[in-house]
Amino acid sequence: MEIARRISIDADVRFGKAVITGTRIPVEIVLGKLAGGMTYQEIIEEYGITLDDIHAVLSYAANSLSEEHLKAVG
Repeated sequence: MEIARRISIDADVRFGKAVITGTRIPVEIVLGKLAGGMTYQEIIEEYGITLDDIHAVLSYAANSLSEEHLKAVG
């Protein structure tokens, strides 16, 4: 089931984690690689995805965080 542009979940793929549609590559892996300093091009070459896929991952992550509600404790 597509939950965002180019991002899907399926209970039979990666235990239902969000992945790039048509792949088994989890969103969290791409985000982790970017956070670790890999370039877009390095990720594209290593995982066989497109720049549009990376942009979809970033958009999904941003939208997910914008919907998150945090409560300050202190």
